[in-house]
Amino acid sequence: MPRFAANLSMMFAEMPFMERFDAARAAGFRAVEYLFPYDFPSGDLKRALKDAGLQQVLFNAPPGGDFAAGARGLAAVPGREADFRAAIDMALDYAGALDVRQVHVMAGTMPEDADPLEWRAAYVANLRHAAEKARRHGVAVLIEPINPFDMPGYVLSGVEQAVSVIAEVGSDNLFLQYDLYHQSRHGGELTGTFLRHQALIRHIQVASNPGRHEPDRGEIDHGFVFAALDTAGYEGWIGCEYRPSGRTEDGLGWLARFADPA
Repeated sequence: MPRFAANLSMMFAEMPFMERFDAARAAGFRAVEYLFPYDFPSGDLKRALKDAGLQQVLFNAPPGGDFAAGARGLAAVPGREADFRAAIDMALDYAGALDVRQVHVMAGTMPEDADPLEWRAAYVANLRHAAEKARRHGVAVLIEPINPFDMPGYVLSGVEQAVSVIAEVGSDNLFLQYDLYHQSRHGGELTGTFLRHQALIRHIQVASNPGRHEPDRGEIDHGFVFAALDTAGYEGWIGCEYRPSGRTEDGLGWLARFADPA
């Protein structure tokens, strides 16, 4: 059965961030992910992971501004190449300190009057730089399609689009982050899409649709999907990037049902 990583940006939000590591371990998780580490010294985060006996499996490169105010990445933004390279350097510094082997790089949101070809060219060039720079640090770069209902204007909205970008970049160190919630909202065919592109998929995320809550409700049959992932031999982590419908611990009945007991 799958290996689940608690997303500490969304889960255990009832408590201060640095207390969420112990809470995740007590709940049965062996790994965590979260959006951004940069508000905390890497040494503090490393200590929290070690004390809780957790592995960190993913975080995002800096978003290029205030995420809460709408910053959604730099990779496809023309004219901000220097900022993007600095963001990649910072992400790789944290990845090295926290022993994280993959980093998600956000593309950015494109204004309606922008030139799509110019943004595509910037995206490809920046990802090529990031993938090769990250390779020297033993880190894989991931890109994630995000549905246009939740994030209007985001440059990367579909799996097939992401696959074409990866092909154009031409690096074997650039992979797909596959979010079942986003695919459910914009594309569907969750298992078929996974099977077509399994070779490119390094990380999966999960949440119910509708609502983006625990994966034991809504219209997605997660039991079926998880069984299909097992049958296909998926060995990566599944990040629980969902908003608990109440107190986090009260909604974790799904974990005993679906998680790898090892």
